[in-house]
Amino acid sequence: MAAIRGVIFDVDGTLIDSNDAHARAWVDALEEFGHKVRFEEVRRLIGMGGDKLLPEVTGISIESPEGKRISGRCSEIFMKQLLPELRAFPGTKELLEELHRRGLRIVVASSAQKEKLRELLKLTGADGVIESATSSSDAEQSKPDPDIVQAALDQLKLPHGEVVMIGDTPYDVEAAARAGLRTIGFRSGGWTDSALAGAVAVYDGPADFLAQLDASPLAGGPGNASTAPQAEKTPQQRYV
Repeated sequence: MAAIRGVIFDVDGTLIDSNDAHARAWVDALEEFGHKVRFEEVRRLIGMGGDKLLPEVTGISIESPEGKRISGRCSEIFMKQLLPELRAFPGTKELLEELHRRGLRIVVASSAQKEKLRELLKLTGADGVIESATSSSDAEQSKPDPDIVQAALDQLKLPHGEVVMIGDTPYDVEAAARAGLRTIGFRSGGWTDSALAGAVAVYDGPADFLAQLDASPLAGGPGNASTAPQAEKTPQQRYV
């Protein structure tokens, strides 16, 4: 890989342990409106936008009156009942700060709504190193369409070869690829290596990636003064 100067992070399941909470909010909201949907059915779709998730599980458009009510109730459940219990993954703050220290520019690209994303980013404890954030309001189409990733790339104003996406779902991998970017995958969102097969490397999560940073695709980026030899790849890391 060319020397990386910019990193686009997904948030849910990548930096914040929130995928189960998003699924639970959808399941509970749907049930209130008379739609019985299994948690597992919704959970496998977390990572794509609600505009795609809702019709996938119910056939209801999110732009319909009922869809808007369900989506609004889902956001209310998430923000009021579930968000207060959420935490960043171990190593999230330290990873973001270390990448910033090495001179890498950091932006986030999330299918979450702007208000929700703002609160999630507070949980990282390192929002001061995040240059900008693109949300569902910044794009016509949510992941796995590339619009949100492209909006983040436009913020960076860097060549495609100098930017990498870091995410936890196959929807991140697909969106990045359609925007012309490579992806580093995290297993922290609950997806298997085979589901993240398009990623150039896969790690357990922020702490694992930070521990192996000098042997990762980001080694040799701007400001990386490390002269340590690259470590042998471990079972926690997979290169493609």
